[in-house]
Amino acid sequence: MTDYGHDLLFGSFITPTNADPERVVGLAQLSEQVGLDLATFQDHPYQPAFLDTWTLLSWVAARTRTIRLAPNVANLPLRPPAVLARAVASLDLLSGGRVELGLGAGGFWDAIEAMGGRRLTPGQGVDALREAVAVVRALWDTGDRSRVDLPGEYWPAVGAKRGPAPAHPVGIWIGAYKPRMLRLTGEAADGWLPSLAYLRSLQDLDDGNARIDEAAAAAGRDPSAVRRLLNVGGRLTPRPTGELLVGPPRQWVEELASLALEHGISAFVVGGDDPTLIATVGQEIAPAVRELVAAERSTAHVPTPGAGA
Repeated sequence: MTDYGHDLLFGSFITPTNADPERVVGLAQLSEQVGLDLATFQDHPYQPAFLDTWTLLSWVAARTRTIRLAPNVANLPLRPPAVLARAVASLDLLSGGRVELGLGAGGFWDAIEAMGGRRLTPGQGVDALREAVAVVRALWDTGDRSRVDLPGEYWPAVGAKRGPAPAHPVGIWIGAYKPRMLRLTGEAADGWLPSLAYLRSLQDLDDGNARIDEAAAAAGRDPSAVRRLLNVGGRLTPRPTGELLVGPPRQWVEELASLALEHGISAFVVGGDDPTLIATVGQEIAPAVRELVAAERSTAHVPTPGAGA
C-alpha cells in the first residue's frame, strides 16, 4: 500500500480541437463550474487540427476565475525552455497563481522536425529534458542576483537574466514511462504525470513509484515531494462492466480511491470531452472519493508531503 498523503485533485483533459473553439473553452469553464481543480490540454504544435495550446491556456485563464490550468504535457522540442519559463511565469502572474507545467521530452519526431525542431534519440530526449528543467527553475529563481550560466548541450542559457518569478511555486509535472525518465522525475520534478492508457497494468504504477522514490532518496529528497498524477479515461454506464473506470459513479469512486490509497495517485485527470462525465466527476465522484480516502487515512499513518506538492 502506497499513499503519499497529498490532497486529492481532480481535473479534465480536454482535446484542443480548432473545429469548435468555444466548445473547448466551454468544457474548461464547465470544469470550473462543477468544482474540478484542473483543466488541462494536450500540446501538439505540429497538429493543424488543434489550437495552439499556450494561446488556448492564456485565453481560458482570462475566461475562468479559480481553476488551475496546465499543458498535458508541453512539447519541449518545440517550446524552448527559457521562453517557456517566462510564458509560464507570466500567465501565472496574470491568472493569480493558477498555472502548472506539465512537461514532456517529445515524440512524433517526423512532425517535430517538420516544424523546425531537432530530432533526438530517447536518451538525448531525457538529457534535453533534464537541462530544460534546470533552465526553467533557474529563470524562476529571482532570489539569485547572478545571471543564469547553464552551458548545456541542448538548451544552453548563458548570461540569461532571471525572472519573472511565478505568482506561486509552479509544479513541474513530467510525463514519464521509461526508467531514465522516471529517475529524472524523482531527482528533479514536482510530479509524475503518466496516462493510464499507456501503462500495461497497475503494476507499472507501482514500479514507477519505486523508481521515483529510489531516485528521490538518492538525490536527498523526500519521495513524497513528488506528487503522483494520472490521466485516466473511462465511461459512465448504468451497471458495472468489470472494466476499470467503466461503470456507474459508485464504481468510479471505489476504483479511484483504490488508486489513491494503494498506488499513490493523488490527482486524477479525466479525458473524453464528455460534459456529462466532467459534471459527474466534479459534483458526485470527486467529493465521494475525497470522503472515502479521508476516512481510510484517518485510521492509518499517512506521511506529510514534502515541498512541491
